[in-house]
Amino acid sequence: MNTAAATPEKEPGKRGGIRGSTVLWIVLGTILVTAAVTWWAVRTYIYARDFKPVELSQKEQQTLEQKLRVIGYQLAPPGAQAADRSGKESDQEWLRPEAYSEEGGKRTIFFTERELNGLLANNQDLARRVAVDLSDDMVSVRTLVHVDPDFPILGGKTLRVSGGVELAFHNGRPLVKIRGLSIMGVPIPNAWLGGLKNVDLISEFGDAGGFWEAFAKGVEDIQVEEGKLKITLRE
Repeated sequence: MNTAAATPEKEPGKRGGIRGSTVLWIVLGTILVTAAVTWWAVRTYIYARDFKPVELSQKEQQTLEQKLRVIGYQLAPPGAQAADRSGKESDQEWLRPEAYSEEGGKRTIFFTERELNGLLANNQDLARRVAVDLSDDMVSVRTLVHVDPDFPILGGKTLRVSGGVELAFHNGRPLVKIRGLSIMGVPIPNAWLGGLKNVDLISEFGDAGGFWEAFAKGVEDIQVEEGKLKITLRE
């Protein structure tokens, strides 16, 4: 006697697999996810919003103005500094006949990250398109580039561009290296940068005369730390 249970036969026309309604929901879900990612990419990279300018406090602004005067740069328009709020002499008071002397002259230039971005804030158009970051041995810049309306495809759009430069002082001379450049989050190939990525520009071009040699000979020390930049010049 055969006690094995009879295997039920599948009815003709019925097949296993995913139902049509399930496939429909998968397709709709894929469309929604794709649309969301596309919207995010367009908002993030194509229609990028302007940066928020750094606003310095009154004390920070006074300190920045003093530092700029040391290197001969006047931040405020002429006549706005008839009397310096910090008690220092004004530009008009400084403009007097006097024999030249380097005694007491400052050879160290020091800026904080906030001061650099605050300096950019004096140009409202530039402040909304450029931001500077200072970290250990690194100066990084982010900028928003508005593409000309007549440019194909991307005309009238705003691109996000970022880059980094290693800036330090080793073995008695400055070190300057381009660490990279990215557009819309995509790193630019080294070949497109002329093969200069991660190349010490001072060692490469410092002995050939011109700008880099003069720059190297004029710098005594460079220190870039988190939020700080300090450059000491030679005599």
